[in-house]
Parts: sequence; C-alpha cells; structure tokens
Amino acid sequence: MLQTREGPSARVVERNKRPGVCYALTENGIELPVIDLTHPAFGDLPDRAAQEQAVREYLETMARASRTPSVLRDLAVWLMSRRSLLMRAIRDSGGSYLSGLSTYLLKLGPENLGAGYAGRLDRVVAASVPALSARLRLRNMANLTAEALVPRLQARAGQPLRVLNIGGGPAMDSINALLLLCRDHRPLLDGRSVHVYVLDVDPTGVAFGGRALEALCAEGGPLQNVDATLAYHRYDWTESRALASLADGWGLEHAIVAGSSEGGLFEYGGDETVIANLEALRRLVPAGVFVVGSVTRDGPLTRAAHASGLRQTTHPRSLEGFTALVTRAGWTLDRVVDNLMTFDVRLRTP
Repeated sequence: MLQTREGPSARVVERNKRPGVCYALTENGIELPVIDLTHPAFGDLPDRAAQEQAVREYLETMARASRTPSVLRDLAVWLMSRRSLLMRAIRDSGGSYLSGLSTYLLKLGPENLGAGYAGRLDRVVAASVPALSARLRLRNMANLTAEALVPRLQARAGQPLRVLNIGGGPAMDSINALLLLCRDHRPLLDGRSVHVYVLDVDPTGVAFGGRALEALCAEGGPLQNVDATLAYHRYDWTESRALASLADGWGLEHAIVAGSSEGGLFEYGGDETVIANLEALRRLVPAGVFVVGSVTRDGPLTRAAHASGLRQTTHPRSLEGFTALVTRAGWTLDRVVDNLMTFDVRLRTP
C-alpha cells in the first residue's frame, strides 16, 4: 500500500497561488493546484456554443495538418516537444497511454498551469479540444458518481463508503465526487469513513492523488474533518482474475461501493478485457453497485486526433457497441452524458 503522508520536498514552488485553492507536490517536487470543481478556478467551463466553435476550429486545423507531409509533421512535433512538457508527454505516449500526471496537467486548464514548469506552448496544448474534453470528462464523472451516491448514502447512514477506481492515476474524479457531496450534502459524509482504492499499474499519479486528498482534508480545506483516505494497489486489468484476491479484506460486503474508471478501462481496454473486468466486479460487489467511466467515441474528433500522428491506443466505440459489451457482462447502461471525444457513462448491476 502506498504511504501518502511522507512526500517529497518542494523543488518548484507555485508562487502565484489562488485563494481557496489547495496545492500538493508531485513525486519530483513540483507544486500543483488540486483540481476542485466546486472552486471557480476549475468549475467554469466553456458553454455549448464555445465548445462547438472550438471543435470547428480544431477540425479545420487537423485537416490542414493532414495535408502536410508526414516527415514535416514529425519534425514539427519534435520541435514543439523540446519546448513543451505536455507535447513531450503526448509524443512519448504514442502506442501506449498518457500517464495519470500528464493527463492531470491537461485537466488543470491553461490558466492554472504554473510558470515554474509550463510555458506558452503548454498553455496552447491545455486549451486544445482534447484537453477540454478531458476537463469535461472529469466533471461528468464526478457528477455521475455524486448523483448516484446521494440516495445510497441517505438510505444507509454511517455505513462506510468504498470506491474502486480502476486505472485512476490521481483519482481526481472520485475526489471531486466527494467535494461535490461535501458542498451539497455535507451531513451525508459525517460519521462515515471513505476509502478510495486506486487500482493501477503506475503508482506515481496515485501518490500525488494521496497528497492532494490530504491537502483537501486538512484544516481550512473544503473536505476538513471528512474521514477520507486513498491507497494504491497494483492492478493490471488484463489479469482480472487477480481482482478478487486483491479486494479480500476490504469489507465491500458491508459497505456502500462505487466503481470508476475515468480515461481508463473502457477507453484503453479491448472488448474481452472490458467484459472480464465487469464480470469480475459483478461477482465481487453487492447488488445495486454502479460504475462510472468514459468511452472513446468513434467520431470525427477522435479520427482527426489519431490522424495527427500523436496516437494513443484507445479503442473508439459506438454507443451501441459499448452497450452490447455491458449487456454481455451482466450490467445495465444507466446514464449517458455526451462529451466532445467520449461518452461518459454510468453502469449498474441488476
């Protein structure tokens, strides 16, 4: 289990802190703001008209780029990567996945990136349509989780809450669900222990998530006096049979259980991997449990992003195709929220 209370020392301090925003350190000592969707610094997102305009401009830019010889596109990416940590992370993730912390930086938005580690080009990347979609995705995941938890918490006062976050990195969707609950339904968290289990192959993002949660729960933080902890457990979703033994002793049968996989299993997992994990979860958790997650849309934005040469190994799907997978695994599609590049969904067991 990851010990989150012994963290690194500060190397790059944020000198322009925003009032009411908490801060936490990454493993290499960079101080980052903690995303809090209840704070105006993170809660204000472009309206539908602005989103549609951004999509049109993005598709036009990608269309022009597609007419450029690939050798020149590759050279441009290489040059930009030398000047931007975000471009470098995206380039290096080709054929794999973007790390939890790199995705976290995209979700901060251009105005919240610090001068000590980000430059002008990083802010351009953070303002792009894929980054905007990631920010919308985080909001949708947190809202879908909090919305489903309210009636469950109301019905079972004092019962512990356990959240299983698969491939979650810093688990900001789960943490922000707690922030939304604390803002709108604070009494539902009083006298209740909350534990977030982050099941991932990379502990780096989880370590930051642990320190972020501690900062939020500290005196003066928006989660002050909430009994919430976060722990890392190594889990490879291609080995779903390990889930049952991993969860032994978590007491899920006596708790309110929620599942989550933002930008994880449903985007990067193949069909059989998704089914195997959903089946394993269904066997593990009580009836009536829900899971939220994001599904890469099979649409023009995703195809344009893949054609740019900066490819991640997501599995674009139609909503009908994903619904068929869910049904095969014994789950029901409960709610769908449209996003620019994803379907953000909530599933439930019968």
